[in-house]
Amino acid sequence: MDIRKVKKLIELLEESGIAEIEITEGEEAVRISRYPQGNAAAPQMLPFSMPAPAAPMATDAQPAPAAATNDSDIAASAEVNEEQHNVKAPMVGTFYASPTPGADPFVEIGSNVSIGQTLCIIEAMKMMNQIEADKSGRITAILARNGEPVEYAQPLFVIE
Repeated sequence: MDIRKVKKLIELLEESGIAEIEITEGEEAVRISRYPQGNAAAPQMLPFSMPAPAAPMATDAQPAPAAATNDSDIAASAEVNEEQHNVKAPMVGTFYASPTPGADPFVEIGSNVSIGQTLCIIEAMKMMNQIEADKSGRITAILARNGEPVEYAQPLFVIE
């Protein structure tokens, strides 16, 4: 399969919001997925005779919502005082509370965190960026929703 065709498929995937696509052409097949499996971050080229690896298919393009993020958590942002520390988004992107759709979130309200511990992932330009705690303490509020866009310097977590 020509590399230009693969690039075009990737562009179509990005524009459409589809989670995964598989195309067969002659004896060659290509599967492109938005969500990497294990450490595979690039599109996989599979010979046609080889069965594709079993992977859960996403039924919609929306990631599963995190149980810890609700309106009361977001409303808590108005009550932040000087003793509390905000962890802010270092970039514009999409906020993910867990490593994969359906997995447990990295942290929940009441979780104790230490410096360097992963709090969330922000997807920017198809790159998954782990956001780490810059202060030790307890999570008192989660100010972003799973799968929602975040802005640069937007508060994401409150650590007490």
